[in-house]
Amino acid sequence: MNSVEIRQAQAADISVIAKLTRRAYAKWVLVLGREPLPMSADYEASFTHHRFDLAEIDGVPVGLIETLTVDGALLIENLAIAPEHQRRGLGSRLVAVAEELARSRGLTALTLYTNRRFTGNIELYQRLGFEVVGEESLEDGSTRVDMRKVI
Repeated sequence: MNSVEIRQAQAADISVIAKLTRRAYAKWVLVLGREPLPMSADYEASFTHHRFDLAEIDGVPVGLIETLTVDGALLIENLAIAPEHQRRGLGSRLVAVAEELARSRGLTALTLYTNRRFTGNIELYQRLGFEVVGEESLEDGSTRVDMRKVI
C-alpha cells in the first residue's frame, strides 16, 4: 500500500465525507434491509460539532473517522473505509488517531456503537481492545451494540 497520510478534514471536505461514507456502508444495505444511518447523515451539520480525520493515499481520501466528546469519553460516531481499501489496516490506524486525540483531551476511554449484524466490525473493535458494554433493541428490529475501550 502506498503511504497513508492522515489529516483533519476541512469544511471543503464535507461532500467527500458524505460520498466516502455512502460507499463504505453500501455493503450493509442488504444485511439491514435499509440504508445504515451514516449513509443519510447531515455531514454539513455534523461538521460544526464533530471532528473528522481523513486517511488519504496519494491525496485521495480512502477512509475517515468522525469523533466527538460525550460523557467524558471520545465517541467514534463513524469509521468508514472505501471498499477497495478495507481489510488493510486503515480502520486500526484511524482508531489509533482517535486514541491519541482522546489522550490529548485528557479522556480515558473511547466509545462507539454498531449494529449487531455488523459482525465483522464488532470483531475488529474487539481485536482493538473494545468490550461490549450493552445492547439496545431499536424500533426497526435491529440491535445496537455499545462498546468501550479504556485507554
